[in-house]
Amino acid sequence: MSPEISVVIPVYNEAGNLRPLLRRLAAVLSRLGRPAEVLVVNDGSTDGTAVEIAAVAGEVAGLRELRLPSQSGQAHALWVGLQAAAGGYIVTLDGDGQDDPEDIPLLLAAVAKGEADLACGWRVDRQDTRLRRAMSALANAVRRGVLRDGLHDAGCQLRVFRRAVGGVMRPGTLMQTFLPALAVAAGFRVREYPVRHHARRHGASHYGLAQLWWRPAVALVAVAWRLRRERRARFARSGTGRGRRGATP
Repeated sequence: MSPEISVVIPVYNEAGNLRPLLRRLAAVLSRLGRPAEVLVVNDGSTDGTAVEIAAVAGEVAGLRELRLPSQSGQAHALWVGLQAAAGGYIVTLDGDGQDDPEDIPLLLAAVAKGEADLACGWRVDRQDTRLRRAMSALANAVRRGVLRDGLHDAGCQLRVFRRAVGGVMRPGTLMQTFLPALAVAAGFRVREYPVRHHARRHGASHYGLAQLWWRPAVALVAVAWRLRRERRARFARSGTGRGRRGATP
């Protein structure tokens, strides 16, 4: 039976967090009662991530590992997963256990009912350090001001969207962060919903200063340029005036 739901989880060195996450996810998917697949994209992990995936293969229906030969970055790993996904609804979340699979039904219902084409999680009570929260808030404010996507928390990877929305994403540094902005620009309906957030139990974040500031700044310029070019092309074809769409809070 073809899956209705494809869950895509890009991971890198998350051996300590992955097994409990996949078990919680399996319980949620079982309650939903819809055919589903779980695609774990192993981004060249050097720890026991592959062993942990294999250990729960019999407990998680539709579980598949997509193993990349070397680390390519979260955006590329996510893109690989999206290309392999067969479901009409796509679910994405991080593999560090901080996203809560129990929030998936909320986001899925929003998309299924037509409230949104892309339902994004909004971590209103983030369980991260004060410095990390402050840096993220500033980065979100800058991105929101430049791209006008209306999103409060573009860094939250807990999302549910229609398959067509994934088509706006291209491989590139931190493109997972800008998926909502690209979706808004393409005319899709994007909404945010408050979701839970847990402290990381094992390991450390893979995002340092370069990943939180320098690379996002470069990627933001690239995305802004791309969207500006695409808008000009649309206006040239249609001859219409300017318009702007944003995410609905």
